[in-house]
Amino acid sequence: MQSDARDVDTYLEQVPEERREALIKLRELCRSILTGFEESMAYGGPTYARSGEIEVGFASQKNFIGLYILRSDVMDAHRHLLVGKGISVGKGAIRYSRPERIDFAVVEKLLRATAESTGPICE
Repeated sequence: MQSDARDVDTYLEQVPEERREALIKLRELCRSILTGFEESMAYGGPTYARSGEIEVGFASQKNFIGLYILRSDVMDAHRHLLVGKGISVGKGAIRYSRPERIDFAVVEKLLRATAESTGPICE
């Protein structure tokens, strides 16, 4: 779902009810762990940027909730925590078919690693 919301609060009001709680939890984790990052809306969803570079984002898509971890080293180091768990994993995208598939402990690890990373951004 490409949103035209101007801010994250409005975005979260517009997402499907059955996904809202999970998306709010993703936002809370991002805001608490990614200190020094700027929250904004880009590419139709909430994003978190440091020094002008987007490093994390999430969105309610038509068929999944997407979490975007854009530091290549972070995804490579944590891929084993995601693969084989019924989750679709790409280069920098993690696609959860249902909100209950999100393992927030793994998300927290990914966000903490992102906050510490200076590795390359996925292209």
